[in-house]
Amino acid sequence: MSLPLEGIRILDLSMYLPGPFCTQLLADFGAEVIKIEELSGEWGRQVYPAIGDKSALFYAVNRGKKSLAVNLKTEVGKEIFISLARNADVIVEQFRPGVMDRLGLGYEVISRVNPQIIYSSISGYGHSGPLKKAAGHDLNYLSLAGITSLTGTRDQPGMSGVQIADLAGGSLSAVIAILLALLARGKIGRGQYCDIAMLDGAISLLAYSLAEWSGLERLPACNREILTGGYACYQIYATADKNYVSLGAVEAKFWRRFCERIGRPEYILYQWDSGRQAEILTDIRAIMAGKTRQEWVDFFAEDDICFTPVLNLQEMTQHPQVKNREMIIKMENVQGSGKDMMLTGSAVKLSHTPAVIEPVFPEIGEHTDALLQEIGYSSREIANLKDKKVLA
Repeated sequence: MSLPLEGIRILDLSMYLPGPFCTQLLADFGAEVIKIEELSGEWGRQVYPAIGDKSALFYAVNRGKKSLAVNLKTEVGKEIFISLARNADVIVEQFRPGVMDRLGLGYEVISRVNPQIIYSSISGYGHSGPLKKAAGHDLNYLSLAGITSLTGTRDQPGMSGVQIADLAGGSLSAVIAILLALLARGKIGRGQYCDIAMLDGAISLLAYSLAEWSGLERLPACNREILTGGYACYQIYATADKNYVSLGAVEAKFWRRFCERIGRPEYILYQWDSGRQAEILTDIRAIMAGKTRQEWVDFFAEDDICFTPVLNLQEMTQHPQVKNREMIIKMENVQGSGKDMMLTGSAVKLSHTPAVIEPVFPEIGEHTDALLQEIGYSSREIANLKDKKVLA
């Protein structure tokens, strides 16, 4: 079976999460992804916690890739990278703006060598603007984007437990940009530069929130609006066993059925009455606290009202819907460590060319010799470059 991205070669200089997750998605659909690593390996290999001799977080985003370890600060290392770039389709890098240019490996240099190259730079704030060289992490991008202000309680904003800006803002935006650029290359006859900012990607997720601001003619407030916890119909409720359930009964028919089932039909008319929400919420919270989470799940089992339990990660992996969609892949006893590893499956389901998940992870420089021999280096030359600490 031929995969959609077979024949596409990607040189991946990224590390940690955003870039590696992007290239892993592309690898799942057949792209040849070559990790260009420092001689000691990309920094993400060392992040706590570990499974065997690798970071668990490294396993999460680096399956199905190759590894070439080269010192890009040496002239020979740069020559090697440029030689590889001549026959590559995509480059993904995640350094701060200016780093690749200082190395002499920026888009202008590479595109002269290979006009077909698609060069994707993932950074916190993008390659323009006053913050372009500023440091940042997911929390900073979400805070600046206004997303953190909409998350949490009435007392203070809360931190997201998922890296929204890194993944949705950076990784997925980069995947989209790369695929669009590949498509465009067939039309315009050349590659192009993709400037991906995690802040930009986070802001792009605010479509409904900005619309809410416009419609309300005031700023949406955390824990006060329809989608931030201010209304009983779209809410998280505590249960008797100190677990939680979620209700997303935005549509009138769902709210009506919910109210009827809990014995509060009088609340049906007040679904959107902001002045009654505090009273309704207090009462429904008391009702929901009267049964365990599973009792409520069983109680509403036949009612299609957008009602679900709030699951922890372990519970999620065992849910029949998750199993049916093959969204969790379990690696048992990784490297003889006694630890199991849970990997995400592919969220993109194609009928004729589905993703192929290969839970194989490269050692540092595992493919260095083969890749250099491919571009004309002899075994003796490779050994000499390893002695000189150009390669690993």
